[in-house]
Amino acid sequence: MAVVSWKEILLLSGLVVGCYWNSLSCGFVFDDVSAILDNKDLRPSTPIHNLFLNDFWGTPMAEERSHKSYRPLTVLTFRLNYLFSELSAASYHLLNVILHAVVCVLFLRVCRLFLDKTSSLVAALLFAVHPIHTEAVTGVVGRAELLSSIFLLAAFLAYTKSTGPDHSIVWPPIALTVVLVAAATLCKEQGITVVGVCCVYEIFIAQGFTLPMLVDTIWQVLQGKDGFPYAVLQTLLKLIVLVISTLLLVIIRVQVIQSQLPVFTRFDNPAAVSTTPTRQLTFNYLLPVNAWLLLNPSELCCDWTMGTIPLVESLVDLRNLATLVFYIFLGLLAYHSLRYRHGSAKTVIMALSLIVLPFIPASNLFFPVGFVVAERVLYVPSMGFCVLVAHGFKMISHKGQLKKISWLMIGLLLTTYTVKTFHRNWDWESEYTLFTSALKVNKNNAKLWNNVGHALENQNNYAKALRYFLQATRVQPDDIGAHMNVGRTYKNLNKSKEAEEAYLVAKSLMPQVIPGKKYATRVAPNHLNVYINLANLIRANDSRLEEADQLYRQAISMRPDFKQAYISRGELLLKMNKLTEARDAYLRALELDRTNADLWYNLAIVYIEMKDPSEALKNFNHALELNPRHKLALFNSALLMQESGEPKFWPEANRRFLTYVEEEPDDANGYFNLGMLAMDANENAAAERWMRKAIGLQAGFRSALFNLALLYSQSKREVDALPVLDELLHHHPEHIKGLILKGDILMNHKKDTRGAKACFERILRMDPTNVQGKHNLCVVYFEERDLPRAERCLEETLDLAPNEEYVRRHLSIVRSKMAAMSAAGRPLSSATTEGATTEGVAEVGDEKNERKSSTESVRGVGSDKRTKGKSTKDIKDIEKKRAAALKRLEEIERILSGD
Repeated sequence: MAVVSWKEILLLSGLVVGCYWNSLSCGFVFDDVSAILDNKDLRPSTPIHNLFLNDFWGTPMAEERSHKSYRPLTVLTFRLNYLFSELSAASYHLLNVILHAVVCVLFLRVCRLFLDKTSSLVAALLFAVHPIHTEAVTGVVGRAELLSSIFLLAAFLAYTKSTGPDHSIVWPPIALTVVLVAAATLCKEQGITVVGVCCVYEIFIAQGFTLPMLVDTIWQVLQGKDGFPYAVLQTLLKLIVLVISTLLLVIIRVQVIQSQLPVFTRFDNPAAVSTTPTRQLTFNYLLPVNAWLLLNPSELCCDWTMGTIPLVESLVDLRNLATLVFYIFLGLLAYHSLRYRHGSAKTVIMALSLIVLPFIPASNLFFPVGFVVAERVLYVPSMGFCVLVAHGFKMISHKGQLKKISWLMIGLLLTTYTVKTFHRNWDWESEYTLFTSALKVNKNNAKLWNNVGHALENQNNYAKALRYFLQATRVQPDDIGAHMNVGRTYKNLNKSKEAEEAYLVAKSLMPQVIPGKKYATRVAPNHLNVYINLANLIRANDSRLEEADQLYRQAISMRPDFKQAYISRGELLLKMNKLTEARDAYLRALELDRTNADLWYNLAIVYIEMKDPSEALKNFNHALELNPRHKLALFNSALLMQESGEPKFWPEANRRFLTYVEEEPDDANGYFNLGMLAMDANENAAAERWMRKAIGLQAGFRSALFNLALLYSQSKREVDALPVLDELLHHHPEHIKGLILKGDILMNHKKDTRGAKACFERILRMDPTNVQGKHNLCVVYFEERDLPRAERCLEETLDLAPNEEYVRRHLSIVRSKMAAMSAAGRPLSSATTEGATTEGVAEVGDEKNERKSSTESVRGVGSDKRTKGKSTKDIKDIEKKRAAALKRLEEIERILSGD
């Protein structure tokens, strides 16, 4: 066996890079979204053993909605990508390109077993550039094909070394083969088919049997005329080891999926639910369709489900001729390869084994799969196709008159394949480009119209998206998902009536419940979201909350394990103030999924509403254990600890706010709360820095501006507070506390009685019943020596607050002062303010921002409501303010009593 030279490795690698370098600029599209962006198994916070408990998409294998695709080694490589580059798509595409180059080199090594040096290189070059591979290489999820192929080829190469020079069995290569087969299967299920390829190799290549010889040997053994030849016994022993190993892998695989096949619907694979003979005719017709894609990959499509290929419903359908021709051609090739022992026959039989055996799991002939045609599953079968083409090239090129033509043809084929592959890669740049390119090939697939609509929806182009969704309903009127998409888009366009009508159409298409039959066996789990979406729509109307609750309960009755229904119902019950029921709904959802950080977060919100902050904090902590960077849990748990008034919680609250601003660097609320924590800890410099950061991010941030001004005032930096208050009042002219604080500073520190008076009068224009502003204005009148007006002002204040003793006492002081001045013959009012001072006005309280929250019902994020009870810190603040207010009253009384 000729080895692969470095020049050939460089040639293949260079060709692969030349074909696929533009794939590095592509993003995550189609199935990549579920397998990469939405798959929590990639995150370092997820325990590594979860990879071996969940399917390819991160769904627990035990769940009925699981796809049952068990590929933990492939997911492990995604996780390694995430470890080095998180969600940078380029690194994922780069690794796919490298893996494809490795497959090409291994394939060349395999071809050297059956072809000469030139022909095997031609086969490898064809494989490197074949356009059918773009889905497997440029689509990130196609990595399952790449990894499985690497182990598949490596297992085959290992097995070819299991026979010694003296035809004895060499066991280490067989043991290695078994290990590599297991690895291939853990990358993708079809990896196990390499065992069949090894069996074909052992019987027809290594032992040199032809089919007639094999039949004759078995017949003689059965007649007892001859015992088993030693070579045959050795072959049987090797094959028995392979078969037993394969059976063990199959048993383990069945145990992993818990003896359940995945649930597919008629939309995924219409023929699978069709009657005889439609099902058989259609599935057999799909074989020549796949063969044609290998021969002529000019029209490629990322999705062949639904109505892409119409069902073959009759024996007189002309497409049956294609099926017949395919089987005749395949039969002739098989007859040629199995009947003769020469090199050409051995090459053909190995090519056919590579085409047929790896394709069997995806053929629909033995069990249904979730697609009609999938280009990526042709990755390994295309190896056999390339061997056949290279073998034909070899046969033609050896004929002198056709040699130049054969080289010209193979050069033209390589060039056209390369150009087609390069241009096809651009289709995978984004979801919009991918699905619009698919619509050019096939306009009868409602899923494609839906997916273009989704791509436009992600760009917030709802009006254009709606047109695609409506077209999907016309192409497939019974497509529940299309009507759901129409409803959701109408909702985004604020057309609630039309949205509800679309959801009701989708709901009417749902199969009816049949007693004793599992609902999930007849409907896609995601279609049950029609009840969730409709309930979410109508619950915006407070008069229809019970109706919404009924929809949630209906969804739960259909699927008791429908987690999203419990989540959405919990949110609704929270809105209805049915806190105990809301708690129970979330607890039931947690029974189904204890690894969902959003559920723990939602439950914490319920406990806040139930006035149980300690239990709320425990649940926030559960959420953060599962997802240490859960933004809402970080923020709200830190706020809860901050509001507890317990200094022991402040360092952890500070750490969580810091982590939050790392995740949300543009959210001013995080910096504001860091500033409030610093103020609580009397760290004024840090508080000022954080407040300034918050204001810089959010101009006119009401709470940050006021508290910064208050910080300056309390730090004896009243002059610095005034520009901040001016900015606050510029954005919020009605901010009464800001006006009081500004009036206080103008009166006490700037001696600007006129400015202070304007502030207090402005307050009273907005709120004539404001006791604080009214009383402070009375003090201004006294400062202006206008005692009659001060008296009237205090009388009016007393009418507003008859129980305020300090107002009554001040009024008494003013009247005493007036009586004394009258007795002395002095005027009761004066325009001068000489000698008049005031040490302050009534206390100004600070204000804090409300709890940050979010309501993303589809994702299960919880309520935005807050608990309004008084914390220990609130009580301490009130006591401090009361003491400060008493001190100020003493100062005011001293002013009013003095000369």
